[in-house]
Amino acid sequence: MSRLFVAIQLSDEIKKAVTASLHEMKKQGVGGSYVPTGNLHLTLAFIGETKDAGAVKDALKTIQYKPFKLTLAENGCFGDILWVGVKGNQGLTGAARSVRSALEAAGISYDQDKFVPHITLIRKFTGNWKKAPVIKGEMMVKKISLMKSEQKNGKQVYTEIFSV
Repeated sequence: MSRLFVAIQLSDEIKKAVTASLHEMKKQGVGGSYVPTGNLHLTLAFIGETKDAGAVKDALKTIQYKPFKLTLAENGCFGDILWVGVKGNQGLTGAARSVRSALEAAGISYDQDKFVPHITLIRKFTGNWKKAPVIKGEMMVKKISLMKSEQKNGKQVYTEIFSV
């Protein structure tokens, strides 16, 4: 069994901008479980536990998208999860729709929640994050990755196993 999700991996520049902002938040007393820099990503579809990674790869081979720009927007939260949003754009929305349609067509179940583009920064956060500076950054998205999530030495590790 593999725990899988489809994501956009972030550029080094965006990771640096996010990390700098997270250091600022820590200084301002925002607590919680900070996402390690290497695990920062934007999820397009969360699949979860599956025995057949090959079927997911085959489904992803059918998706269609053109490279598009990803631009960070404002910070926000869902309950106790703090995130940075991204500006909605047709390229991103179309890529997410294409991924989800390909999974559905292949009969692969995934989390059907409405697509709200964001990058999770801190889980179970505490403190006032609203004083933190807005994270700025943009990148061109030229690939979509199938990621495996696993526990290694008590830490969550994400590994790309396929990309289109």
